[in-house]
Amino acid sequence: QVRLVESGGGLVQAGDSLRLSCAPSGRTFGNYAMAWFRQTPGLEREFVAVITGGYSTTYYADSVKGRFTIGRGDAKNTVFLQMNSLKPEDRAAYYCAAKVSMGTFDKSDAYPYWGQGVQVTVSS
Repeated sequence: QVRLVESGGGLVQAGDSLRLSCAPSGRTFGNYAMAWFRQTPGLEREFVAVITGGYSTTYYADSVKGRFTIGRGDAKNTVFLQMNSLKPEDRAAYYCAAKVSMGTFDKSDAYPYWGQGVQVTVSS
């Protein structure tokens, strides 16, 4: 069974940092695009960041550019999301996702593999 397992969520204050990690199991995703999405109740799942396979090119949503960093961990099969200068509007459930590294990267329905999500809460 292929799974993506996120960790690192929690409750922080505005301005603080958090680091989320995503560890796949059941298969390797070393050459896949790995992305983070987030979702708040009542809203659609929103693209946050992606790191492509191959050259590991990164793309970010405008709302997190300059504050968040996506990268691959020491084990290439893992991916992290370093979140700095967190704001209350960053509060959401954050999901890790994987897809073949081609085509569109910012649409959630392009991703066949998903984790169960971790909650990030930012108090003001």
